Amino acid sequence: MAKTDIPQTRMMTFQMNQDTEQKRIESDFYVEGYATTFEPYVLFHDDNGNPIYERISPQAFDGARMDDVILQYDHEGRVFARQSNGTLGLEVNDKGLFVWADLSKTEGARQLYEDIRSGMVNKMSWRFLIAPNGDTFDASSRTFVVNKVSDVFDVSAVSIPANNQTSISARKKNIEELEAKVKKAQELKRKKLELKLKLGGL
Repeated sequence: MAKTDIPQTRMMTFQMNQDTEQKRIESDFYVEGYATTFEPYVLFHDDNGNPIYERISPQAFDGARMDDVILQYDHEGRVFARQSNGTLGLEVNDKGLFVWADLSKTEGARQLYEDIRSGMVNKMSWRFLIAPNGDTFDASSRTFVVNKVSDVFDVSAVSIPANNQTSISARKKNIEELEAKVKKAQELKRKKLELKLKLGGL
């Protein structure tokens, strides 16, 4: 339902754990957290102020390309960690997409670590592509379900979380179309019932 050629961007709170007993990488500049979880979250609000939710399926990452994901700041510019040189790791577990990084390799990465440690930067986003026909909409719960991710590009520490307005607009249009179909079906059902009652009264 989402446009599959447009990278999707989602924001989460960056949970940094300095004192973890089981670091995935031995470093004094170690951070870890979840880029996303499998719990539903509010994606946006419709024109009436009603929340529209999104949920990532636990199976969504099966077969996804995420073999050289990078860690950036605001999804642009310098790379502070990456999988191919061993400074960034990703793991899908029961909770979601777990991320860990060693921010010791460059002065810029160490500065990002200090910004995170001080609480100046406490959000992160991840960019990904939804596979063709990889999401569905549950009208009863007003929830988009991402069933299949084709690519994960980056996880970024961010100053102000970004929204992909093209994607959001496309999804709003999907909801409007679904609601119109439901309304039309309800109207047709009402007319059939009225006709049945009318014929029954003859």
